[in-house]
Amino acid sequence: MSNAFERSPLRASRRGLIGFSIAATSAAALAACSGEDGGEEVDLDAQSTGAMDDFAADTPFKATEPFTLSVLWTDWPDLPITDTWQFFTEIEKRTNVTFELTNIPFSDATEKRNLLLSAGDAPTVIPLVYTGEESSFVSSGAILPMSDYVEHMPNFQKYVEEWDLGEMIDNLKQADGKYYMLPGLQEVSVPVFTLVIRKDVFETVAGGIPQTWDEMREALVKIKAEYPDSKPLADGFESASLLNFASHAWGARAGWGFGNGMVDDGSGKLEYTAVTDGYKQMVEYFRGLVADGLIDTDSLTASNDGSGGGSVAEKFAAETVFAASGSAGTAIEFAQALNATVGEGNYEVLQIAPPGGPFGQVVEPRNFWNGFMLNAEIKDSEYFLAILQFLDWLYYSPDARELIRWGIEGETYTKAADGTITLNPEYRLDAYNINPGAPTDIQKDLGWSNAVFADSTESRALKESYNAAAFVEYIDSVLSTRTPREPSPPAPLDEMELEQSSLLSTPLKDTVDTNTLKFIMGERDIAEWDDYVAELEAQGLQQYVDLINGARERFEEENS
Repeated sequence: MSNAFERSPLRASRRGLIGFSIAATSAAALAACSGEDGGEEVDLDAQSTGAMDDFAADTPFKATEPFTLSVLWTDWPDLPITDTWQFFTEIEKRTNVTFELTNIPFSDATEKRNLLLSAGDAPTVIPLVYTGEESSFVSSGAILPMSDYVEHMPNFQKYVEEWDLGEMIDNLKQADGKYYMLPGLQEVSVPVFTLVIRKDVFETVAGGIPQTWDEMREALVKIKAEYPDSKPLADGFESASLLNFASHAWGARAGWGFGNGMVDDGSGKLEYTAVTDGYKQMVEYFRGLVADGLIDTDSLTASNDGSGGGSVAEKFAAETVFAASGSAGTAIEFAQALNATVGEGNYEVLQIAPPGGPFGQVVEPRNFWNGFMLNAEIKDSEYFLAILQFLDWLYYSPDARELIRWGIEGETYTKAADGTITLNPEYRLDAYNINPGAPTDIQKDLGWSNAVFADSTESRALKESYNAAAFVEYIDSVLSTRTPREPSPPAPLDEMELEQSSLLSTPLKDTVDTNTLKFIMGERDIAEWDDYVAELEAQGLQQYVDLINGARERFEEENS
């Protein structure tokens, strides 16, 4: 396979206001094609080689003429890609599209991706993009304004409307009123990361599953009393996961979800989350847990790989941790570790809804997952329209999403009349502990369920098809007991503002991250909170807040 900066073929032989939202993007597409409203003229008649005349939502895509599409591919260290993966050969067979890969390592994928884009060397399709990551490439013209062309993506439009995501799509707009990436769409808004607990211990020792952080504290105290050598709560993701899903209970944003640091102050303006009362209360809460020996402090500074004195999974197995940050995959990892110590059938692991707090029983909005950007040079391709159709099918068609997750129906899996999917007995999916021991792993050996495409767009049914019954229970618990928090109000910045924002936000965020952990770990007294705020103010905090609020007000005026 190619290294981080080589582009070579896989094989040498292989080449809110829904109505308004859709109408507006369609109008933008038409304007772009005619050269109006700043859009570059695109002659779709001349750039429709390979495109289907009758392409529509929920229909198969097959290019009328074969073409090769260059794709940026992130290599996971534990999932080595091979040129014999059935994923590639089957996509080519069904669609007449051959992938040409530029491979980059997972360890520094974001940096390598950004360097390729900045140098003008990026392939056509840039997957694994999360909302907000596109902003820095807008002013350079390196990426395509996707909103100009979604008229030609019927699957995307259909599921934006059916899943009521139009207002969130509008929030992707940049300062010019266009959006430059398309996210993966999730039918249900359920946080990916939350707490994974020893359900049996919480029920027998602590009296049940905590619904709030106050109840969680009470439970941890009881578990600590029963298991005195334990520090029952852990993170394992350098505190970024725990603070992310916990922060919403205090009306704040932290960890992975910090973003630009701005939250609605309740009056329509934005304020910097890290100086709010809610953020301080969150910090004080976790400081109290550390002071009482209820948190494994190593897990707040180390990644979940054992570098901090043993992985969280090992501590779960040793019964020194009983609740930790994680996803459905983490729950499987913990269960496998417990099998070797406690023994199968002697425990129960459960992923629970993030606890609530003073701000209510709220969770982060999670209707978007990773999506993609397109190199702006695609506008010059004779296959321009066909590429749009192919990506619309690949990312948003239910049939394509099922194919990418499970492989070939009738070969790797079967599907019952009620929609239930069963992996055939000769195949396994280790990542989700399905058919363990079967000879062929559909992910490692065949490329299905790969990390580049599989986790993007999902209906609820598809999400439930490969997860354990406990995860279905988790979805139900979140949907029935928690309310997704309103997305942060959009405040898109123009080119000059982006540069100014970067200069201000980076040192501010560094100060926040450093001192948040110091306060929680007890390395800095919470009595120095005002001094901490003064340090941020000396770094230009008010200037940054005014900059973002100015962009917010302008966006509201221009899009009212």
